[in-house]
Amino acid sequence: MANSTKLKSDALLELMKQHLTTDAGKQITKKIGLVYQINIAPKKIGFDEVTYVVDLKIGEVTKGSYEGGKPDATFSFKDDDFIKIATGKMNPQIAFMRGAMKVKGSLSAAQKFTPDIFPKPSKM
Repeated sequence: MANSTKLKSDALLELMKQHLTTDAGKQITKKIGLVYQINIAPKKIGFDEVTYVVDLKIGEVTKGSYEGGKPDATFSFKDDDFIKIATGKMNPQIAFMRGAMKVKGSLSAAQKFTPDIFPKPSKM
């Protein structure tokens, strides 16, 4: 069962959910206004992935696939790499070039998905 897998990213996305309800989070939602689907794999991209939707149109993080049509961009990561990117320890462009991050959909939308949208590590 893939769902029994505990990802480090689960905690981060839970924090993100709370972060989006704050004033800083609402600013991000207003500024970006896009929907991202994130597939996080425990060990290898494409296997046993857990899917999250970060909806920056309404400021919500939900587990499961996006129901409202197509997300603006879909990312696939390994759990560890997602944490590194979200905490600013790995550059998203480098991750993409190395194949540590796969992107589908709009590249301009994908480029707006930066570590700035995550709560700062001090709050984590």
